Amino acid sequence: MGKNEKKYDLEDRLINFSLRIIEIVEALPNTKSANHIAGQLIRSGTSPSFNYAEAQGAESRNDFVHKMKIYLKELRESLVALMMIDRLFRIEPEKYLKVTISENNELISIFVKSILTAEKNKTKS
Repeated sequence: MGKNEKKYDLEDRLINFSLRIIEIVEALPNTKSANHIAGQLIRSGTSPSFNYAEAQGAESRNDFVHKMKIYLKELRESLVALMMIDRLFRIEPEKYLKVTISENNELISIFVKSILTAEKNKTKS
C-alpha cells in the first residue's frame, strides 16, 4: 500500500453511514408518519456501527457470526426505511438519499459475504 492510499476501514464506513442516516432523519418533516419512520431509521441506521464495534470483541466465532447477522438485519431494515422516505418525502439534495441507499446496499453485500465466509471457516475449525 502506497503512502497516500487510505487503508480500507469498515468501521469508518459504518460511522459515516450512521452520520448520513442522522442527517436524513433531521431533514424529514415534523409529521406523524415522518416521525415514525425517522424513529425506526435512527435506531436501525446507527445500530450497525455500534454492533460492529461490539463484534470486534466477540468471544467466539459463533458469537462473531451472530453479531454480524444482527447488524445485517439492521441494515436491511434501514434500507426499507430509506426506500419509504425516497417514495414519500422530498430530501434535498435528492442525490444524497440515493447515495445513502447505494451505500446501504453495498454494506449489506459486504456483510452477507462476510457471514458466508465466517460460517464456511467455522465448519473448517
